[in-house]
Amino acid sequence: MALPSSFLVALVVLSGNSLCSLGCDLPQNHGLFAWRALTLLGQMKRMSASSCDGYTHDFAFPKEVVDGKQLQKAQALSVVHVMDQKIFHVFCTEPSSAAWNRTLLEEFCSGLSEQLSVLEACPMQAAGVGETPVRNVDSILRNYFQRISLYLQEKQYSPCAWETVRAEITSSLFSSTTLQERLRSKK
Repeated sequence: MALPSSFLVALVVLSGNSLCSLGCDLPQNHGLFAWRALTLLGQMKRMSASSCDGYTHDFAFPKEVVDGKQLQKAQALSVVHVMDQKIFHVFCTEPSSAAWNRTLLEEFCSGLSEQLSVLEACPMQAAGVGETPVRNVDSILRNYFQRISLYLQEKQYSPCAWETVRAEITSSLFSSTTLQERLRSKK
């Protein structure tokens, strides 16, 4: 059983690696909890991949938006913020409660909500004046998550469709976490 408070800490630190170097005042003891959100998504798995063979789908995750070589610090903050918003929308506002263990889903949504509050309170200007945004990052991420939402609708929010989306979100969240660690190592 995952503890809600430890999960909230984990989600706060999910973006903490890059945010600490962006001027946000977040706790420094986050190394131990950095992968907690990914662990929780793993615990949410309810079906084997083989039982959902007909549900594979390529959502075309835009890897270029999490490429640390192309992103400046302020841009990385924006990417993390938009991704967290969209993940919240998929898991916490779509009809997902039937697909997941309610306790795990509530912890996940509560943690994402807390994380979004932290991100929204972070001073964007501290990241660096004059950094030009990656072209259309917001639009690219919105389109990616729109494909996920449409897929769920087309598959009528079936358990296998949710499992496919859970696996996809886990992969994209891993990429975001890796970006944050690369940025932290540059400071």
